[in-house]
Amino acid sequence: MEKQWLVWARELQSISQSGLTYCKNDYDLVRYREIEKLSQEIIEKHTEVSHEVIKDYYVREEGYLTPKVDVRGGVIVENKILLVREKVDGRWSLPGGWADVNRTPQENVIKEAFEEAGVLVKPTRLVGLLDRSKWVQDTCPYTIYKILMLCELLDGDFKCNAETIESGFFAMDQLPPLSLGRTTEAQLALFFKAHQNTEYYPVYD
Repeated sequence: MEKQWLVWARELQSISQSGLTYCKNDYDLVRYREIEKLSQEIIEKHTEVSHEVIKDYYVREEGYLTPKVDVRGGVIVENKILLVREKVDGRWSLPGGWADVNRTPQENVIKEAFEEAGVLVKPTRLVGLLDRSKWVQDTCPYTIYKILMLCELLDGDFKCNAETIESGFFAMDQLPPLSLGRTTEAQLALFFKAHQNTEYYPVYD
């Protein structure tokens, strides 16, 4: 169950951001700024994130507030799944990241797999369209949708890059420490299920 204070903070942020985007009345704009500040204070009180970082996040978000989109590609060979080791925390995840504009979901998965794992892949099946908060219990200020796609390995070899330091294939019962904000064991299980069942139906939150 997601923390109620985080739900409230996000909702207040959404209300304030919409108001600041569309409202023309100076009096109401002041009120929306106060709501925005209240949302920031709630997050600051319940996390260890500094006021400066929180404020910077709010400044960068403009327009109508919508969920962020994270894409992940899963490659399974001989019943082992491809994972990459994240430079930021030393833990492992599926190749992926934020979806870029002007690219389709498939194109984003292909791009991320090449950039993070050095492999060329072909997305073959949608595994899931998930709400991250239903799978990870933390205090992320964003609402994030995760697009998971099963992929066929075409070619390539790992090359060290700005985000990952190594890659490897792992069986489900021999998983390394996972970067849980990016990839969970339950999400990996969906890939194996899709790989083993031709009649697999994608999971939707």
